Amino acid sequence: MKVLTGNSNLPLAEAVTDYLKLSLTKASVRRFSDQEVFVEIDENVRGEDLFIVQSTSFPTNDHLMELLVCIDALRRASAKRITAVIPYFGYARQDRKPGPRTPISAKLVANMITTAGADRVLTLDLHAGQIQGFFDIPTDNLFSAPIMVPDIAEHYGRGNQITIVSPDVGGVVRARAFAKRLDANLAIVDKRREKAGVSEVMHIIGEVEGQTCILVDDIVDSAGTLCNAAAALMEHGAKSVTGYVTHGVLSGGAIARINASALIEMVTTDSILATEAFKVSSKMRQITIAPLIGEAMHRISTETSVSSLFD
Repeated sequence: MKVLTGNSNLPLAEAVTDYLKLSLTKASVRRFSDQEVFVEIDENVRGEDLFIVQSTSFPTNDHLMELLVCIDALRRASAKRITAVIPYFGYARQDRKPGPRTPISAKLVANMITTAGADRVLTLDLHAGQIQGFFDIPTDNLFSAPIMVPDIAEHYGRGNQITIVSPDVGGVVRARAFAKRLDANLAIVDKRREKAGVSEVMHIIGEVEGQTCILVDDIVDSAGTLCNAAAALMEHGAKSVTGYVTHGVLSGGAIARINASALIEMVTTDSILATEAFKVSSKMRQITIAPLIGEAMHRISTETSVSSLFD
């Protein structure tokens, strides 16, 4: 078993290899002067079980291209099996046609990864579970709950004083799973989205008065939805509101928006490398998914059950 990484999230890859008690495979992932991606594997990988740890986060296209070129380099170097470990799967929000003459880019990216030569994919909290079906190779979609639930219990407790809140109807299944593990209440924010990136909170389904509310979601990008939801929850009498989100995309003025919001804290995983603005914000905190990713990789390599991680 060997682990390779591109440039998207070196600290996470190092943490994963520390968990597995391995060293990162020696490789050079660099650019020519015109920004063309070049990959050179600096050690023998013939007949090895290779895992490439690479989130396709900002700059998404560059990191996706790095992943594809790494896969091709390993395939041509006669690796026995290549697993693309993609903690954050970019383009996952383009999983359907929202209107006429629009692409399903998540399927296109899945095709590209498969054609490049990947034998299987390991990812975390896909925006839509059905994206697993876009791949014609085995795909494991991990869940962040085993990492986040203990953190929520440690910092905010569990039981009836906690209410897990879904920021939209689409996230109810995720919120219900968190509530079940924490013996907590469940609430839903009903919102109407007028256009992409802009949301308007309508009303709260469930009782939140006097409750410690935990907003859970898979992706926070502009943070408009979560900040609006936090304001609505506080208006309905919530004691406090905290956000727990798997993938902290946090584009544009998202962190400034969170700093000025009713949220007392925003917790994300390290599936995406933290920016300097993230690190200096008093409201932002990261928890690591390295043990979860590392254990799943170990189980794939040893051909044992991955799903039992979530039992």
